[in-house]
Amino acid sequence: MQHISRRQALIGLGALTFVVAGCGEDEAPKKAADSANKAGAMASFGVNQQFKATEAVSFDVLYNNHPFYPLKNDWLFWQELTKRTNVTLKPVAVPLSDYEKKRGLLVGSGQAPLIIPKTYHPAEEAFVASGAILPVSDYLDLMPNFKDKIAKWKLEPELNTLRQADGKFYLLPGVHESPWVDYSLAVRTDILEKHGLAIPKTWEELYTVLKALKKEYPDLYPMTERWGVPTPGGNLIKLVAQAYGAKGGWEYQHATWDSAAGKFAYTGAMPQYKQAIEYLHKLVDEKLLDPESFTQQDEQAKQKFNSGKSFVIGANAQTMVNDYRPTLTKLVPDAKIVKIPVPMGPVGEYKIQTRIENGVMISKKALENKNFVAMMQFVDWIYYSDQGQEFAKWGVEGTTYTKDASGKFTLNKDIDFIGLNAGAPKHLQKDFGFSNGVFAYGGPTKLVQSTFSEEELEFQNVMNARQLWPVEPPHPFNDVEREQATLWETPLKDFVTQQTLKFILGERDLSEWDAYVKELEGKNMTAYVNLVNTAYERFKKEHG
Repeated sequence: MQHISRRQALIGLGALTFVVAGCGEDEAPKKAADSANKAGAMASFGVNQQFKATEAVSFDVLYNNHPFYPLKNDWLFWQELTKRTNVTLKPVAVPLSDYEKKRGLLVGSGQAPLIIPKTYHPAEEAFVASGAILPVSDYLDLMPNFKDKIAKWKLEPELNTLRQADGKFYLLPGVHESPWVDYSLAVRTDILEKHGLAIPKTWEELYTVLKALKKEYPDLYPMTERWGVPTPGGNLIKLVAQAYGAKGGWEYQHATWDSAAGKFAYTGAMPQYKQAIEYLHKLVDEKLLDPESFTQQDEQAKQKFNSGKSFVIGANAQTMVNDYRPTLTKLVPDAKIVKIPVPMGPVGEYKIQTRIENGVMISKKALENKNFVAMMQFVDWIYYSDQGQEFAKWGVEGTTYTKDASGKFTLNKDIDFIGLNAGAPKHLQKDFGFSNGVFAYGGPTKLVQSTFSEEELEFQNVMNARQLWPVEPPHPFNDVEREQATLWETPLKDFVTQQTLKFILGERDLSEWDAYVKELEGKNMTAYVNLVNTAYERFKKEHG
């Protein structure tokens, strides 16, 4: 397989770079400056300055209620937040399983809370044309910490991918100083050692290891996978597709940048996507990968791995600590498991991960609120200031953690979080509300890694040594294009998902790939890609 160099990958990306304070954003509508919107706001609010409203204010916030740490109104998080900022948050709780659907209904009907976190791009695009959410890029003059981190970490290329045809963006993303890869595979290293097998570094080496294990355990599937629903094989297909230079599973997007051609191609018809499918089909066909991996519930997958019916499974840092090691070592005391660095494929040693993640939308109703400026300052503090990020992640110094002169954090001994104090009577998320995914994400690498175990730091060190995959150029649709694309996207994605699964499981022969591509064309694939490339060329011309 040909190795794709970083230079090749960068060809054609162009120099689409905005200065965050530029492009008219600081000359944006000044409704925010009206005295009617400044109640409670600090007259002077700067980078890493403690925000505290000048009068008690409250804001409703859409709250993604995680079953692992269900919402409690008496969490220290709420109490301390109000003490520090003079802000009381009123959570509108929605179950994790129903969050995206409920969020869409609330925003679409105009009933959404003012602050709408946990939104993954491009979900915000559905609400742009209607004006239901604010173009947050118009109000960056109220967000010194956000602007500081974008400039300091040179995040303009990533931020540009959020921009719409009007040059504005409507989502305040979580931002990372450096890309953080969490999801990979967990492997029973005691089983590998028993049979003289090395930890696989590539997907082809994984195939060889699975073949050897199948020979030793002919009645078992050496590998099973979790996260089969609602996106079939979400994590596994994502990782394998990345290795071939495509997007699949959880990160499937209709268009992928083709650096050699200098334009976008339809992902589900790319040769690289086909190669990823061929690899996964080979694993299933040779009974190396459990075919139920793409449809089973997490509990089924965990039970298979923890009971020794399989030796490889998808993993992240938390699942290693919470789902695998405690149960497995009770059943098999000598068992050893490791989250291996993401296996590599034909594209070579790349770390394929963006530095922006889920973020916050702001309801258009907020602009009419007398505390609008205070709200934007608060959002800037909690999500983007060093103090706000530290508070959201670790809690209250002396109560939940201590910090030494070097800046090293230590969780109090009676509190656990991702196994830092396994068996402790209290839990940082469940009992205190900190490290809550609604408020705590992104930040400086040192803070992100402050809760990592030595094992996880070793994993990160290997991943950080790899080259970064270049950011794709923006291709925002205008309102007419977005309306048309919306009509095509769901049928296209549903078809790709269905046929991908059929190809992998052998329910459709891969010799029918050309016929499948023609079927995609019948569902407006070519017209869709033309729409994307038209948008790309227009944006490059206007903003490049």
